[in-house]
Amino acid sequence: MEKKNMTIHLKIWRQKDSLAKGRFVSYTVDDVNPDMSFLEMLDILNEKLIRQNEEPLEFDNDCREGICGMCGVVINGTAHGPRRGTTTCELRMREFRDGDTIVVEPWRAKGFPVLKDLVVDRSAFDRIISKGGYITIRTGSAPEASAIHVPKENADLAMDYAACIGCGACVAACPNASAALFVGAKISQFALLPQGHPEAIRRVERMTAQMDTEKFGACSNHGECEAVCPKKISITAIARMRREYWKALVA
Repeated sequence: MEKKNMTIHLKIWRQKDSLAKGRFVSYTVDDVNPDMSFLEMLDILNEKLIRQNEEPLEFDNDCREGICGMCGVVINGTAHGPRRGTTTCELRMREFRDGDTIVVEPWRAKGFPVLKDLVVDRSAFDRIISKGGYITIRTGSAPEASAIHVPKENADLAMDYAACIGCGACVAACPNASAALFVGAKISQFALLPQGHPEAIRRVERMTAQMDTEKFGACSNHGECEAVCPKKISITAIARMRREYWKALVA
């Protein structure tokens, strides 16, 4: 059965730059195919605006395959939209109904200042990573597979935490604008593997200190971060980060 195209009404945050005062602007997009992605719908809107000699909407995007995390926006009050475990670029318009009004806005956090429209500056995450999210140990050539024994449970958990794409949805959803899930995932992926142990103390101390410097809030266990994470990263990452931090304090 052929799917009927939809008409979608949008209320989108428009802001000229970081110093300007923003506001919601209403638009209507016709002939929206239910199978197109949310970003493809925004592309159609921009084509319409350009034809009308209006300034197109600015929004971040890159891979459009749910890998890079650049596409994140708040859709009807939920980071990345209504479908759990899905980035904005993976969200399909069939999640909405013909005639729906959709409110679209950028991440809201002091650590993520708005640059223009839906684009925010997420370089704070890069600065946190640079403070310790890597290892400098010389590993040499590839070792034998069984040379370093890593329990399968640890290896699986480390891979789960490493799935974090740094999109910032956790910050946008948290009432405190906390980056604890992001930082916890990046610390935990190394804490679970022997290669990450030599610099564990320095890593957790520097990354958590930088998180505070970037003015992200404290975690108070609301769990909103886990609920909107497109990679379904568990808040156990935050608990592990706290354990690593206390271990560093008594070391």
